[in-house]
Amino acid sequence: MYAVIKTGGKQYRVQPGDLLVVEKLDGEPGAAVAFGDVLMLGDGDAITVGAPLVAGASVAATLVETRKGEKVKIFKKIRRQGYRRTRGHRQAESVLRVTGVTGADGKETKWDGEVSLVTKAELDARARGLDWTMLNVSKKDLKIAARIAAKDAKAAPKPAKGPKVTEALVEEAAASAQVNAPVETEAQAAAAPKAAAPKAETEKKAAAPKKAAAPKKDKSAE
Repeated sequence: MYAVIKTGGKQYRVQPGDLLVVEKLDGEPGAAVAFGDVLMLGDGDAITVGAPLVAGASVAATLVETRKGEKVKIFKKIRRQGYRRTRGHRQAESVLRVTGVTGADGKETKWDGEVSLVTKAELDARARGLDWTMLNVSKKDLKIAARIAAKDAKAAPKPAKGPKVTEALVEEAAASAQVNAPVETEAQAAAAPKAAAPKAETEKKAAAPKKAAAPKKDKSAE
């Protein structure tokens, strides 16, 4: 079922589930809106035309957002006078989601979907990979938040420092190292120099210079 409604001096053909952009309407996002000015109803081949309105027919919708439309530029010029003026205008508009159409005989057609209140600006920001929550925050608020965070960081308790290294601690550590050092037995102490003795003899032999060979006698001289 579809209907032709009138709002804001314009006519719109709507059916359940349509996203409708009309002239600005009062209300907050999520508010229910009803249109009673129904000019025509259509249900399959059956068409009901109002005179001028269809009695008992209505269209239900949910307000999604109120925003500014696309910018329109106005340029004025008067030739040979040096007169040029450029102005811009953005018309306020409301976005609606049509949720149901009710006929004159009481027959009602509803939309089974769920109304999403996500705005067009948020969808555009997501498509560009931007953080929507930070776009609407002013620079002043950001500075205030940074100051509060800095104060909280200063007020936070500092981590406890370890004990200072003093001479008393160094002496205590040295004493504990001596106590825990392994104790050599008498057999180990006696075996240590014996094992080292052969090494000393080999070092002496290696360090001793070789004797020069005696010169050979010449037999022909005799």
